[in-house]
Amino acid sequence: MLGWFIFFLVVQVIHFLGTWKLYVKAGRKAWEAIVPIYNAIVLMKIIKRPTWWVILLFIPIINLLMFPVVWVETVRSFGKYKSIDSIIAVLSLGFYNFYLNYVEDVKYVEDRSLKSRTELGEWVSSIAFAIIAATIVHTYFMQPYTIPTSSLEKSLLIGDFLFVSKFHYGARAPMTTVAAPMVHDSLPFTGLKSYLKKPQLPYFRLPGFENIKNNEIVVFNWPVDTVNAFQQFSDGKHYQKPIDKKSNYVKRCVGIAGDSLEIKDGYIYINGEKTVLPDRAKPQYMHKVVTDGQLSSATLKRYEVTEGSNMGDFYYLNLTDANAKKLKNNPLVKSVVKEIEPKGNYDETVFPHNEQYAWSKDNYGPIYIPEEGKTVELNSKSLPFYKRIIEEYENNNLTVNGDEIFINGKLASTYTFKQNYYWMMGDNRHNSEDARYWGYVPFDHVVGKPVFIWMSWDSNAEGIGNKIRWDRVFTTVHGSGKPVSYLYYFLGLLAVWFVYSGYRKRKKEEG
Repeated sequence: MLGWFIFFLVVQVIHFLGTWKLYVKAGRKAWEAIVPIYNAIVLMKIIKRPTWWVILLFIPIINLLMFPVVWVETVRSFGKYKSIDSIIAVLSLGFYNFYLNYVEDVKYVEDRSLKSRTELGEWVSSIAFAIIAATIVHTYFMQPYTIPTSSLEKSLLIGDFLFVSKFHYGARAPMTTVAAPMVHDSLPFTGLKSYLKKPQLPYFRLPGFENIKNNEIVVFNWPVDTVNAFQQFSDGKHYQKPIDKKSNYVKRCVGIAGDSLEIKDGYIYINGEKTVLPDRAKPQYMHKVVTDGQLSSATLKRYEVTEGSNMGDFYYLNLTDANAKKLKNNPLVKSVVKEIEPKGNYDETVFPHNEQYAWSKDNYGPIYIPEEGKTVELNSKSLPFYKRIIEEYENNNLTVNGDEIFINGKLASTYTFKQNYYWMMGDNRHNSEDARYWGYVPFDHVVGKPVFIWMSWDSNAEGIGNKIRWDRVFTTVHGSGKPVSYLYYFLGLLAVWFVYSGYRKRKKEEG
């Protein structure tokens, strides 16, 4: 924080040195150019822009878009209307003000018109503020998101386009201060990094109006992400990425902070009780299906099979329990057996990747999900679970010397957690890269809550007309029962709005 305070003071000094004469020429006092925040309020009066613009100058990411606007408005307030002046103001990162302040004898334009002098200028202004408005919505209210994998198959499908609420759990302010707006970790079509690692702001989250609940679907930053860009542009190298630039994942939060979680034969138990999932959740497991012949594509479709393979003498099919039970009654089917990894088998790929725990994806735990303020004992048995939390997520220096554990140089036998953690899993139990393989999700990695599917595109469907899943368009993500599309309600409201707008326009012309 001290570093940021010093940086803030340096910016104020630079602003003062580059503008104090301009403030005087505009009829203000020189000292008004150096008082933090107040100098921005005065500057808004000089350039004849609303005072609330000052707020935008202090919002991360948004301020990157606002600074060029203010630089251009400043030079125009002193008679520099040419396009070249605006370009220099932006390319010089505002230091063009130093030239106007000390070299050129500019005059303050008291009655400057705020209307752009050219049609191009009008377009540029409109586009700039459209981008700013969209970035505010994208960063602090609602973010569009696309489902790329089948880990939540049946609940969320590949090709679903979601709106993710940032305000349900509290909008997280950007930590990465220099980044391209409205893109994630890479620039479109290039794979190039879209951000600078430094400077970084400390973690801050606005208050939310609800907490994460068991079995809610949540979007979060993948905690162990080290790829340069998600999927398409990954080059196999490892990168240290800021929290808010780690890849976005979407899973079901099956365990919240303070829970004890166990998986028995593929079924989740929380605090000793078998989880009852929402009726829209349809957990799937791989099954070995032995048949007396070939299963047609129509048959597989009837049993809602979206993943599977024909092995010649048998099939591997991804099925819900209900569809597996139905498939057993098919006359061509000899047997349907769920592929469950037996209890006691050690799988080195599952968290905490330690031979003390002979766990697999289907028989796992029990495991404690850390809660803020709670204290656990530290020893050779518990450390594999909490080592990454202590070092990576809560920024401590941890060393082990034999049986002794040191945190920040001090001998430690216990540890108290600084934030809540969550256990995220996919409904597609045998085809989901989830917490079973990489562990806990810290609350500071939580992005938001998916609330709405505004579009759903099936790339495997034949014919353009069949690619849109109309029954999923404008449906809610959470809730019970079959999702109801609100598309026609939306179109009806849109039609009413157009009719009303046309009526108002005619009345205005007649009046």
